[in-house]
Amino acid sequence: MSASETILETHDLLKEFKGFVAVNGVSLKVKRGEIHALIGPNGAGKTTFFNLLTKFLQPTAGTIVYNGVDITAESPAQTARRGVVRSFQISAVFPHLSVLENVRVALQRSLGTSFYFWRSERSLDRLNDRAMQLLAEVGLEHLAQANTADLPYGSKRALELATTLALEPELMLLDEPTQGMGHEDVSRVTQLIKKVSAQRTVLMVEHNMNVISSIADTISVLQRGVVIAEGNYASVSRNPQVIEAYMGSAEAALEGAH
Repeated sequence: MSASETILETHDLLKEFKGFVAVNGVSLKVKRGEIHALIGPNGAGKTTFFNLLTKFLQPTAGTIVYNGVDITAESPAQTARRGVVRSFQISAVFPHLSVLENVRVALQRSLGTSFYFWRSERSLDRLNDRAMQLLAEVGLEHLAQANTADLPYGSKRALELATTLALEPELMLLDEPTQGMGHEDVSRVTQLIKKVSAQRTVLMVEHNMNVISSIADTISVLQRGVVIAEGNYASVSRNPQVIEAYMGSAEAALEGAH
């Protein structure tokens, strides 16, 4: 795989917590323009790995390379400015702002401007067109003036996706994007991820195998901090180690991952 095809790679990434090895020598390559899923049983090290990529944690050893540049020692802000943007497990929007205002705040961040709360709100109107474009991208333009607190859960996650897009990510890290959703919301958000990934690269942690099988190009399976399998859904789902990791049978693998 040439460097231009690879947007992110880790080399022998290791993270220890007082003798406990959470991430154990993970070498991973994420191809530009793909949806790459990271799966594994609870406690496999997925969230710790994400925290290393976004610099909330520093690795014990190993390196992280983004667009050919070693970013291992960078701060979270430096890495975010490169276009690595993470969306959290819990919905990270301002509940008492309108849907439109939430996206506008994110756009202010992307411009590097401060939150000018003392300035006339009209000074932010120039951001409205872009905010509405982003809401249209996630199917929420008709709810622009709604109070965010009143949105159903699936719509809040769609709004969070819009605020993530406002930061102009080149690489989106999605942490359990469909967690806690009913079937209808899961289907909607899955399609949204597929849609917004068109000009971007997505690395996602996800438990729902139906989601992964329908949109992931490449799947890496973590167990106890080690990558035990990698490939497309067909090859990974047949891998004996993966089946064993998910409780001993193919059926349990699929059920256990929901």
